[in-house]
Amino acid sequence: MAKTTKRRFTDEFKREAVALWETSGRTQAGVARDLGIMPTMLQRWQRGLGVNSGKPAAQPPTSIMASPADQASEIARLRRELDRTRMQRDILKNAVGSFAEMPR
Repeated sequence: MAKTTKRRFTDEFKREAVALWETSGRTQAGVARDLGIMPTMLQRWQRGLGVNSGKPAAQPPTSIMASPADQASEIARLRRELDRTRMQRDILKNAVGSFAEMPR
């Protein structure tokens, strides 16, 4: 049996994960899967951080405007994710091309 170590997450990561879940309109399981965590962790973090203001978690807030700093950090995060995705795509394209040219 493989030994596993307990992962620790920063408060900032927890707040951003809960905010993503609450504002994206996506399911708890979907957000958790994308973040590589268990769905119940999101609920625990939400209760522990006191983020939920009585609204259901899956509904986006109606009157909260993101500050320019929040928008800039989200844009930077999305650009990093896009760069990583493009790199993965290019690697897969090269791999497919290499295997297609291999002699039998």
